[in-house]
Amino acid sequence: MDVEQLREYCLRKKAVSEELPFGPDTLVFKVGGKVFLLIGLDQIDQLTFNVKCDPERALELRADYPFTVLPGYHMNKKHWNTVHCNRALPDAAIEDLIDHSYHLVFQSLTKSVKTAISSLP
Repeated sequence: MDVEQLREYCLRKKAVSEELPFGPDTLVFKVGGKVFLLIGLDQIDQLTFNVKCDPERALELRADYPFTVLPGYHMNKKHWNTVHCNRALPDAAIEDLIDHSYHLVFQSLTKSVKTAISSLP
């Protein structure tokens, strides 16, 4: 998986916006105004990104994939993981982690925002 494939996958989700709030080197994907994925655009050799994760699942993933899923770099280590692409996880598993993060953030939105997003085509 490369950065463009990751970007396209995120943008296919409902009501996703992409922003550069931290400067030109960090691309942020949001749903309902809340972050669900961050990726550094200055990466050359290795592609990594941060996603939100259920704390128990995060611990399991880190134990099962110690060189691929790490505590979130510059994030709350309990709720965020840094994921290395093109290592032990296939693209389908990476997409599942992105879906999980999107779902967690979507569930945290207010009822009115969730309803508005759900009504989108």
